[in-house]
Amino acid sequence: MDWSKLPDVIAVGLLAWAFASVARRSYAPVSAHWMTGWVLIVLHFAALVFAPLPGMWGTGAMVIAILALVWAGLLFGRASVPYKDEISSRLLLFLLLLNYTIYVTALLLQAPGWVLNGAALLLGMSPAALALIFVRRFKHLLRWVMVALSLSLGFVLLGVQNRPGGGDLALNAVLFVVYFQCSIHFWHMYRRTTAGAFIGITGFFFWSLVFVIAPLQMALFPAVHLESEVWNLPKYVVAVGMILLLLEDQVAHNKHLALHDDLTGLPNRRLFQDRLASAVERARRTNTQTALLMVDLDRFKQVNDTLGHHAGDLLLKNVAHLFSGRVRRSDTVARTGGDEFAVILEGSSREEATHVGESLLKLLHEPMKVKDRPIKVGGSLGVAVYPEDAHDMESLCIKADTLMYEDKRANSKDSGFADPHCADCERLARPERKTELGVLH
Repeated sequence: MDWSKLPDVIAVGLLAWAFASVARRSYAPVSAHWMTGWVLIVLHFAALVFAPLPGMWGTGAMVIAILALVWAGLLFGRASVPYKDEISSRLLLFLLLLNYTIYVTALLLQAPGWVLNGAALLLGMSPAALALIFVRRFKHLLRWVMVALSLSLGFVLLGVQNRPGGGDLALNAVLFVVYFQCSIHFWHMYRRTTAGAFIGITGFFFWSLVFVIAPLQMALFPAVHLESEVWNLPKYVVAVGMILLLLEDQVAHNKHLALHDDLTGLPNRRLFQDRLASAVERARRTNTQTALLMVDLDRFKQVNDTLGHHAGDLLLKNVAHLFSGRVRRSDTVARTGGDEFAVILEGSSREEATHVGESLLKLLHEPMKVKDRPIKVGGSLGVAVYPEDAHDMESLCIKADTLMYEDKRANSKDSGFADPHCADCERLARPERKTELGVLH
């Protein structure tokens, strides 16, 4: 047995354990594929310990070691596929796992030439055949890049595998393509200027180059001996890059949660106030108008009381989706209270803002399905425009909030419906409302 591989087993095992501790706290969907891949890398090094054993035990250990390395690369690449939920993508993963397993096993067991040729053709042609079958349903440039790599690999394998010493070249070609496609997928998914993205992409690229440079070094400079740790270095670089990516994504996710409503995904009160302050300041500098809409749901409490809080949550999500689809991308829709929404319309006059507000109210008066039941909640609207109604952000919020409550009180009287919110209508000027910039608690 090759006990020199034991330090690698321990090192990669500790690294995988560290990766798992970070991934366990991460919301990133890629972490499960990455974690499985690193477990396979540990298996790869563990199997290499037993590879020198004579007979079938050594051969079996080598087959397991190489297959674990191939499977890990396929999973690393799969984690970065942007269309992994597409059925053709799932079928492609199954085909790749099956075809690579068949080919590597046949190659290491020194199968007859016709078996290797058939396995190489299957490996090269099956992704292209699958892509053509689903071409009308699904098209993506990355898919065709992977098809081109598979076809190229198939032709290379057919050209080298039956030559003397061609088995090693074929195996290195397989491993190069597997990890080169990882670098392509990583680059496509993480096209951002962060340390984690740069280290991960670079690590996978040099990991793939190991299977090109190492054979060239042995062929051209056989007297030069490099320790295995040199060739294993890209593995550790990739692991560090992945850990950094998980941490970067977690920081970004935490920042998003701090500024957005967890239920609807809309900006929360804190981000709303920041954007309103910026909008008012821009309007002041450019001598333009900025409108603020306050919209409150009229019968939200009754939905909660009759159908439960889960139905109320679904209703709020539906309203958030409807409102976001009716404004410009440059505008802001925020959830500023339990059943209250605010809309910032930059560069809009009172007439334009009123038109937008009425279209939003029209949406609320249309029946919405919640738990398979049509529900009409209705809404109340307050519109305030800078600088006509107020000259600062706080006053603008108070004005829009006050008008919204006046509209709610009028709606309640017209309908004869005693809205619980209207019990507080006489307290619009309470000090704590001004402290909170006039936003409904």
